[in-house]
Amino acid sequence: MTHRHPILSSAIQGTETMDETLLLYLPVPLHRRDGVLCLEDQACNGLRLWAKHFDRLIIVQPLSDDPAPPAWVPLDRLGPAKDRIEFVPLPIAWRPDRFLRALPSTLPRIRDAISRADLIGFAIGGLFGDWGAVGAWSAHRSGKPFYIWTDRVESEVMRRSAQAQPWRRRLRAALEYRPMAWQERALIRRAALGLFRGRETYDAYAPFCRNPQLVHDIHLKKSDHIPDNRLREKIAGATDGALQIIYAGRAATMKGAMEWLDTLENLAARDVPFHARWLGDGPLLDAMRARVTAGPLSGRVDLPGFVTDRQALLEELRAADLLLFCHMTPESPRILIEALASGCPIIGHDSAFPADLIAAHGGGWLTPIGDQHALADAVAELAVNRTRLQSLIEQAAQTGSEYDDETVFAHRAALIRAALPRARPGTV
Repeated sequence: MTHRHPILSSAIQGTETMDETLLLYLPVPLHRRDGVLCLEDQACNGLRLWAKHFDRLIIVQPLSDDPAPPAWVPLDRLGPAKDRIEFVPLPIAWRPDRFLRALPSTLPRIRDAISRADLIGFAIGGLFGDWGAVGAWSAHRSGKPFYIWTDRVESEVMRRSAQAQPWRRRLRAALEYRPMAWQERALIRRAALGLFRGRETYDAYAPFCRNPQLVHDIHLKKSDHIPDNRLREKIAGATDGALQIIYAGRAATMKGAMEWLDTLENLAARDVPFHARWLGDGPLLDAMRARVTAGPLSGRVDLPGFVTDRQALLEELRAADLLLFCHMTPESPRILIEALASGCPIIGHDSAFPADLIAAHGGGWLTPIGDQHALADAVAELAVNRTRLQSLIEQAAQTGSEYDDETVFAHRAALIRAALPRARPGTV
């Protein structure tokens, strides 16, 4: 029997739209490929889902001159919804000098978009070049109600991530951390509604918000969840053999890439049978590959890089016995929900987001952050105690069954419509 997560159990209004225009600021940039505008594939899916609940969308977002990354697809992927979506491209200006030069010409475009919207929302996450924050300040000064969306504690992520960076990055983080944290809290205090993705983010920002809401963001369809027959086969096959370990994400400090290898080296030293794969690109990928090649993990760890095919990623998760993660910063990574929906238990560092996910029905094992020995202990226990592993696989699938893209977007749309005052009273 499927049980609905408390956060998703509030009444959700179907998929009908009203005559409303929703403005969204998206930090993910548009790119051009052969003269065609492209957007990240999951962002396209998100816009398609927003368009199911609102009559028109105004999307304010950066436009990059760089070549489109592999996961970016033409805007035609939006289907019929594209005709009801207006894109307002803005310059990328993360450096202070570029931001200050771009602000005079960019601010009027943001104000114009705000003036034409009934419901207004901004993703925030930065200081210089964060057009979402600029838009939120502009809406506030114009007396327009708005909501804030954020999926991680950006100032804290920047502070922690910079600790392992070159001195220039550490210096910039030291200078920007406090102003960034102040701006985050100041805007959240002024927002009529806060949509905070995951318990980690919610706990950090809810005290500063007049109407905080815990929400989720996932792009799995119901059909992407592990089928019952595959789940039964997976449980039955988990009784013996080398553990199949996986992770998917950026090879970066905040993801705990080197701590992940620390844990696996600990397991190798104990002669625990396993094979592990890290799927993803990033600044630490070359260092990870060099360490694997030269050390005890040679032949036991694969680092193939970024996987563009979402179905291929899901197949990897379904085939793995567990997802091993070592996240070092407060965030709410989708990969944890994707793993659970694939019947892949999540084993990793304890924090509010994964703890909240598995609180009701299980499906994971969490150990203190930074304690790689304790994490290796957990994995080694599962290599021996296959009955417990089988139980975690079953629990993971049950927990993951509660999350799909239609449900989480309908939940957020219902919150926006119910809790956010109209910026243009009388237009609906």
